Amino acid sequence: MNDQHLDRIFIRDLSCRCIVGINPDERTKKQEVIINIVMYADLRPACASDDIADTIDYKKIKRAVLDMAEQSSYSLIERLAEHIAAICLEETAVRRVLVSVDKPGALRFTRSVAVEIVRER
Repeated sequence: MNDQHLDRIFIRDLSCRCIVGINPDERTKKQEVIINIVMYADLRPACASDDIADTIDYKKIKRAVLDMAEQSSYSLIERLAEHIAAICLEETAVRRVLVSVDKPGALRFTRSVAVEIVRER
């Protein structure tokens, strides 16, 4: 399958609390981040078989992302996003992943600050 025609699995608005930031108060108390993930893969085998073994176990990925993020202590949301992408790419069927991490209230007068990264196998 041509990479531009890959199917997508979305994990939308995954909320967790973690240590992330460069200011002293951000280094001591957990803050909310919102994670969005798009995993690109060939889902035709799963579409044909209707078998979980033929697709990406997104519940497993969600658990791994939450476990990592909630125990993390990063200065930058960029670094958090990079580690989330790495978790997704551990799944061999995932060929490309897009990860966005929003940090609500990070800047005054804004809803959030966010980064978005794309990583490929």
